[in-house]
Amino acid sequence: MSLEDAFSEPAFVPYLAAGDPDFESSIAYVEALARGGADVIELGLPFSEPIAEGPTIQQAVVRSLHGGMTPRRFFEFVEALDVDVPLVCMTYYNLIYQFGESDGPESFVERAAEVGIEGFVVPDLPAEEADPLRDACDAHGLDLIFIVAPTTKGERLERMMERVSGYVYVQARLGVTGARDDVSDQTSESLARLSAYDVPKAVGFGIKTGDHAANVIAAGADGVIVGSALVDIVADGVENDTPTEEIAARLEAKARELKEGALRGAQRPPEPERT
Repeated sequence: MSLEDAFSEPAFVPYLAAGDPDFESSIAYVEALARGGADVIELGLPFSEPIAEGPTIQQAVVRSLHGGMTPRRFFEFVEALDVDVPLVCMTYYNLIYQFGESDGPESFVERAAEVGIEGFVVPDLPAEEADPLRDACDAHGLDLIFIVAPTTKGERLERMMERVSGYVYVQARLGVTGARDDVSDQTSESLARLSAYDVPKAVGFGIKTGDHAANVIAAGADGVIVGSALVDIVADGVENDTPTEEIAARLEAKARELKEGALRGAQRPPEPERT
């Protein structure tokens, strides 16, 4: 299934850091999200300087790195997964560029295609510098997803939308990632600004409940991206020495809540949002 095909209905796109807190547990957690209704799964390949991430995901990155996750181990992780949904690698350009025998994105993209990755989100790669990665993705049939912030407009937005494929990651609010208690009113404005572009729009940053997911879909999004609310479940389990099976069950239940919320949002008008 292609990434765009995954948005044939309101899509739930969860994120977890691969290898958090260890290889085998993380496999179980990702597979639980698929059972819970994930349409696409974003897998974070940890980088030591995750500039787009808030404290929750930064801590997940640290746990993953301490657990031994590396780019080569990441590809082994993807090969070990038993899921039937598209997988997206979310990482930073340094890791992509320096992988393999020579500098440049080709080796990383080729290996990603071999193990079944469908696309990339690269938060620190400006659109005007993305052509080498875009070309490598085109050569291997992968998508390149850009993050559009509430402040992204004009020529910068045009450059992103000329190069994006699969879906566009719509940042619901300014700042870094992290679960919130409300959904920003910047969401509707961002979606309106992107309405002319024929690519699925998935909203992330701050979504943590089924009601949040419903509101975002009702506001016009094609999907919801949820990371910190899921990583919080993993972190709580690690802190309390909870068995892997129990954490996986919690993740599956949360995934089901968020997917059901997304579907519900397609059936009703949006509720008033608070800033």
